[in-house]
Amino acid sequence: MNPKRLAIITVILILIASLFVTYRYYWPESIESVSSKWEESTHSDAGSDSFTHWDEDDPPLIPTNCAKCHSTYGYRDFMGADGSTERQVDEQAETGTVVFCSACHNDPAHEMTSVAFPSENTIDQLGREAICMQCHQGLRSTGDVEQAIAGYPEDQVVDELQFINVHYQVAAATLFGNEARGGYQYPDQAYVDRFKHDDTVETCIECHDPHSQRITVEECSVCHLGVVDYSDLRSIRTTENDYDGDGNIQEGVALEIEALHQMVYAALQDYAREEIGTPLIYAKQFPYFFIDSDDDGEVDQEEAAFPNQYSAWTPRLVRTAYNYHFVHEDPGAYVHNARYVLQLLYDSLADLDQVTDTAIEDLVRPGTEEAQ
Repeated sequence: MNPKRLAIITVILILIASLFVTYRYYWPESIESVSSKWEESTHSDAGSDSFTHWDEDDPPLIPTNCAKCHSTYGYRDFMGADGSTERQVDEQAETGTVVFCSACHNDPAHEMTSVAFPSENTIDQLGREAICMQCHQGLRSTGDVEQAIAGYPEDQVVDELQFINVHYQVAAATLFGNEARGGYQYPDQAYVDRFKHDDTVETCIECHDPHSQRITVEECSVCHLGVVDYSDLRSIRTTENDYDGDGNIQEGVALEIEALHQMVYAALQDYAREEIGTPLIYAKQFPYFFIDSDDDGEVDQEEAAFPNQYSAWTPRLVRTAYNYHFVHEDPGAYVHNARYVLQLLYDSLADLDQVTDTAIEDLVRPGTEEAQ
C-alpha cells in the first residue's frame, strides 16, 4: 500500500477511536441509562455479603476499617463529602447501603487526583479512575509481609505468624505493579511498574463502564483481531515466551498465569506436607487456607471451616501463600498487568524450590521491559 495512503488511513482510524472514547466517556448519558447500567453491577447488589455482612451485629454497624468500601456512608466519610476530615473514616457506618450515586459523585471525589496504596506509595496525576482505585487496591503490601516475618528462621513454624490477607478485587495494585508493591516482592528481584495498555484504554473507566462495570469487548477487537466475546480475551498474548514451560506459545497469557498459579499451589502443598508436616488446602472463603485433615489434597466441606484454619505458618509459607492469594484476587490480572503477576508467581516458585522439588528450570521469568 502507498505509504501516504496508509498514513491517511491511520490518522482517520485514530480520529475515529478518539471520537468514540470522547462520546463514550464524556458525552452525558441519561439518568435512565446510567441507572439501568448501575442495576447490573455488583455495586448495586443489596444482597451481597459485601453489604450485609454486619447486618446481624449488635448494633448493626460497619467498622471504620471496612466502612470506606462497604457502604456509601463510609466512602463519603472517607472522602470528606459529609463535612468530616478528608482521606479518613471517622465513624462506624450504618448498614443498609450499597454503592449509591452519591458515593462517587461528590465534589471531593471529582477533584481527587491521587491515591495512597497500603504500601504508602502514592500515585498522582489521576483522573476519575482514582475513585475506583480507593477500594480496588487491597489492604496489604510487601511491607506488611516483610514486617511480619522479619527475624524468624525461614522454615520454622512460628506461633505468632498467620496468613496475611490482601483482601479482594486488587486490580489497581496489579495494574501499578512495583509502583504499588501490592504483591510480595522479593528484595533481590526487579518488578515491572504500571502496565500501560494503550493511549485510549489506559485507565479503569476506559476499559470498564463506570456504572455497569462491564467491558465492551468489541472495542478490544480494534487492536486484538479475532476477539469476539469475553472468552476470546483469554487467548490474547503479545510475546512468544513460554512462561509455564509447557512448550505451547500459542495459548493466551491468561493460561500461562493459570498454569504458574497452579504450580505454586502444588508447591505450597508439597512444602506444607514435607517440610512442616501439616498438609494444607486453599478454599475460596475466609480465611482461605485450611488444614487438609485427610491429606487428600481436596477441599472437603468439613475441612473448609473457620475452626480448621491453617495455623502452622513459617516465613516462607507466609510470603508464598500471600502471593498465591494475591493473584487469585485479581481474575483480570492477565489484562491489568500480566508481567507483574508472572514475576510474583515465578519468584514464589523459586523460593519454594529451595526446599521442595518444583522444577522451575523450564520456566521463564518476564523481564521488566518486554511486552505482555
